[in-house]
Amino acid sequence: MDRDEADRALARLGAEYEAVETSLLALQDHAGRRLLEGAELTGVTRERWASAEAAITLLWSYFDAYSAALTTARQVRSRRRWSSREDLVELTELLRGECVTVPGSAAVGAQAAAPTVSASLTGTDAARLSRRFTLEELVERMNELYAGSLDLVVAADSVWSALPARIDLLSAELRRTRELAHSVGVRPGEHPAGDDLERIGRLLTTLRSQVISDPLDFWQPAEGSSAPGGGRPDTRRYDREARALDEVRREIEAVLDVRQDAEARLLRLRDLLSRADRTLTEARAARGEVLAKIAASEVPAVSGPPSALQQQLAAAADYRRRAQWHRLSPLLESLESKAEAELVRAREELTAVTAPLAVRAELRGRLDAYRAKVARHGMAEDPVLIERYDAARRMLWSAPCDLRVAEQAVLRYQHAAAEALVPGRPQGEGQGRPSDSPGRQNHSGGQ
Repeated sequence: MDRDEADRALARLGAEYEAVETSLLALQDHAGRRLLEGAELTGVTRERWASAEAAITLLWSYFDAYSAALTTARQVRSRRRWSSREDLVELTELLRGECVTVPGSAAVGAQAAAPTVSASLTGTDAARLSRRFTLEELVERMNELYAGSLDLVVAADSVWSALPARIDLLSAELRRTRELAHSVGVRPGEHPAGDDLERIGRLLTTLRSQVISDPLDFWQPAEGSSAPGGGRPDTRRYDREARALDEVRREIEAVLDVRQDAEARLLRLRDLLSRADRTLTEARAARGEVLAKIAASEVPAVSGPPSALQQQLAAAADYRRRAQWHRLSPLLESLESKAEAELVRAREELTAVTAPLAVRAELRGRLDAYRAKVARHGMAEDPVLIERYDAARRMLWSAPCDLRVAEQAVLRYQHAAAEALVPGRPQGEGQGRPSDSPGRQNHSGGQ
């Protein structure tokens, strides 16, 4: 090397020295490294940190050797302003040759302290009593050791910075939810939500302990990233418990809603059941009327009042008085659907019971409508129509009324009225016609 090459090499290696020194001091002061040194580690973090500590020890040994070699080279260059040939030969050996000897004891000690240290970093060093490097090789080796150690420190620090705080916030939310649950009677052993809260509490305690002792178990490296600390904390276990707590909280809020509107819902239930009972009472009374007024009619029986629902309603009122909201909530939901179904059933029974009366009312209305139509055409005095109207009316307004016979009578009157209203036919012309024949009746019934 000439003097200019030697000076440029010294400047470059001096800059490398300052960069490595700055990085080592930053690693030494890194909060993650201090936490790793003071923590009681377990699992994969303990194994990898033992390897990283050995790598850091080896890194400082390499740095000391590098510093000594660089100092020697600077001393040789400073002997004379214009270096002699002998000085340049010595500088060339120092700056380009394998002039740095690292004692094998450092590498062997690191390997003994951490068997899991990567073989690419220390395996060769540990196999020899000493190892010789050029300054550039030593810089490359220090960069490898530094990158691996920093990656571990940054990963652990990232997990510790993210997860414990989030777990603590979730634990605080759990405590608030538990207090709210107790206020509405949701307790472990008495309600599933209370059991869920206890389970989530135990899992959060265990999760926090695991995060503190083994942070690298909660680290997801970024695929394809070679930068130290490339990745993110694995929050899947935390997220699962956060979702579980959110579901329990919604359930507790539903119970709170029950506490706020329980009285109104109970009043509505009482009204529904009262209306169903009144409807059934009306159906029973109507059934007696139908049996008395309608002959030869099949009238369905009417069921009794919903006593089971009344008992459940009384139990719901008792839960409200005792502030047992967690029991009241599901009972109210069940009662509301059952009470609405009971009212629908009662109305259906009333409709079924009063069907014969509705049929009789329809026949009466049809008979009167045809009579009015005949009167409008001036044929109210037709003797056939009068006779058939009177016969049908007697059947429909007498008790008991035979609906089948009454319907035939209405059909006969309807048929006679239709024939009497044919244009051009003299009044009373159809009196002698066989209007009561089955064919005639069927024709009238279709009108």
